[in-house]
Amino acid sequence: MNKVFYLAISAILFITACKEDELINQENGTPKIKAAPSYSVLIDEDITYAEGLSHNASSTTPFPTPLKLDVYHPDNNSANRPVFMFIHGGGFTGGTKSKPEIVEMANYYASRGWVFISVDYRTTEELGTIQGMTTGEVLSYYRGISPQEWTDTALQGAQTPSQVQQAIAMYLAQRDAKAALRWIVANCDTYNINKDFITVGGASAGAITTIALGISNQEDFRDEISISEDPTLPTTNLDESYVVRSMVYFWGSNVKLDVFEMVYGLNQYDRYDSSDPELFMGHGTAEDPLTPYEEALELQEIYDSLGIYNKLATLVAPNGNPAGHGAWNAVVDGKGLSELSLDFLVERQGLIVE
Repeated sequence: MNKVFYLAISAILFITACKEDELINQENGTPKIKAAPSYSVLIDEDITYAEGLSHNASSTTPFPTPLKLDVYHPDNNSANRPVFMFIHGGGFTGGTKSKPEIVEMANYYASRGWVFISVDYRTTEELGTIQGMTTGEVLSYYRGISPQEWTDTALQGAQTPSQVQQAIAMYLAQRDAKAALRWIVANCDTYNINKDFITVGGASAGAITTIALGISNQEDFRDEISISEDPTLPTTNLDESYVVRSMVYFWGSNVKLDVFEMVYGLNQYDRYDSSDPELFMGHGTAEDPLTPYEEALELQEIYDSLGIYNKLATLVAPNGNPAGHGAWNAVVDGKGLSELSLDFLVERQGLIVE
């Protein structure tokens, strides 16, 4: 009788251990995704991930404004999902997280088992009016919004008020994108996200922000302004940290790194190291003075020199001509941007495809 009892207990313990191992593997193992669209996509729109200081056309002092993101997630019961955070373009003067092409990409990924998060961030639209202001007045106007060193550099290097604001908006985009990443980590349990499989990508200004995010330290674009100057900082999940596994870059450039170098007197290329995230680039060769193809070649050369895996897909328009800026419908060997980037991420992250 005792022997039967102990055998039963052993069986229960064995089954329990197997279930615990199963749970551990499910929670911490490699995520599984689908090769084809397999799930309905649920959308949580306009979630506030943080606040940031802003101006409008008539304000004299900055005020808090909510920063929003949209979460696209699969209607399944997986407890182990990879995540892709996407940063829209717009030259740091505008743009939207709900751009139709981004929505299409979000559904492509989420229907296959990913969590796809599209973020908004502050642009020059949230920087009010500085026309006719003195240097001292501009510095005061943007106190708490931009570090004094950054504003100083913008004032010295720009020829028009709009250029000053665009340079400052580059800082805001970086600060806000990092806050969005920290929000993702803080809310990973809500969406069953495996934070070991974080991808960040973007197009144009979003790609510029992605590249700077990949090489910057956790404290960069976070600690340059004090909480006394910017009381919205505590809303940005300051205690969270993240590790970006892969980056996706569509027709970007290194311009923000040039500004970063000017502001802090650092050689931008010294910021790259062999631990930086792997990189997929989609960039066409059509003439583009804002984000030239040569910028992608330069990045590829840097990554190759450090032994970081990267891939450059030279985009072609549907008519066979070289693709240019904003080539959302571009193809390479019959594959569009979503398929090209997903193939890269699956291979390099070792995701299990069913």
